[in-house]
Amino acid sequence: MMQTGLQQAPACRGIVLRGTQGLPADHIRRTALERLGASDLTTLVHAEPGCDSQGDWVRLWLDAAVVQAWAPGFNTLQLAQTLQLDTVNQPADLLREIVVTLLMGPVAFEYPSIDELVSAVHIRRNIVQAARKTTLAFDTAAAERPEGYWTYDKATGFTILPGVSLIDALTLATQPEISGAMYSFSCYRATEYVTLLGIAQELAQSNPSLLAQLQDLWRRRAIMSGEFHEVFLREQGSMEVPLPPLYYVPGDRAWFRNPDAASAEAAGFEGSWVMYKGGGLFTNFWKHQQPYTLTTKCVEIYHWRHGLYRDDQGEERIDEERIAPMIEATLSNPPELARIMALMTRYREPRGVYTEAGGCIDTTREFARWVHPGTADLQLPTE
Repeated sequence: MMQTGLQQAPACRGIVLRGTQGLPADHIRRTALERLGASDLTTLVHAEPGCDSQGDWVRLWLDAAVVQAWAPGFNTLQLAQTLQLDTVNQPADLLREIVVTLLMGPVAFEYPSIDELVSAVHIRRNIVQAARKTTLAFDTAAAERPEGYWTYDKATGFTILPGVSLIDALTLATQPEISGAMYSFSCYRATEYVTLLGIAQELAQSNPSLLAQLQDLWRRRAIMSGEFHEVFLREQGSMEVPLPPLYYVPGDRAWFRNPDAASAEAAGFEGSWVMYKGGGLFTNFWKHQQPYTLTTKCVEIYHWRHGLYRDDQGEERIDEERIAPMIEATLSNPPELARIMALMTRYREPRGVYTEAGGCIDTTREFARWVHPGTADLQLPTE
């Protein structure tokens, strides 16, 4: 937990680096920004040293006037456009968007070393690059994985075969341009695989021993759902202290809730799990060439209620073909679009609570844990 001094920091809290051994804050600032390829930001970034029960720390944050100019109200969805970044074709621009967004964090992103900060940025980059190539078949009931790499058991889930690289297995399962095939996933499991791939790729560079342990574990059993969150992810924000609604960092895992109680009963339509790719775009795992904006995602979820029906077995389903023209009509009708967006861009209600006020924006974001030897808090289960 942050101590009192950090809790009283300005609204833009940025990045907190520990393990600084009492080095001057300016030295830490210059070293960190140089490692991140962002030395040109030095004059725009403040540095504050401090010490608490956990030791020395240095906080780095972007100047408030710069934050207001680049991302007013912590709205990072237009940041790449504002800074004229080509994050798709220029890897350095993607790293720049990640670094700038972290430096304006409304809640401090804490790292035990500069190495961990650099790896965190690389993991986010890996996730975005993998997410851009991920195309899947949506199915909440069935699932399959590439033969020769994966096997399935009800007790252990999808595990990789002996001698198989976890990175290769995840890539083939999610990227048709590599495998030549498209496999069935739920959106929740898809975010797990993309996140795990991004982490594993960084482990190969910074902690091969932990990657080997991870691969060995995945040959015995999969880590899924709640356990996946606990093992691999950190979470910022809460219902009591929500993150700004339009603040997203590339590589975040985010949830958009379906605020309609009836259609939320349909399997797979309780909400939508996505990865934020930067540039104002969220993953569309079913049509990766048509990523969502905040607007298109909110409008789609709003219209799920109009596609609700019961199948021959009496199960709630959503007819997505029926609502497709409704979505297009809303997007072409500015007054109706404004009405729906005002409803949907409210913070979500607590789980199990549905009101007429609606709201699908989550109060939290999820991202990868630390991964370096000696400072990693990614602790694999022993069983």
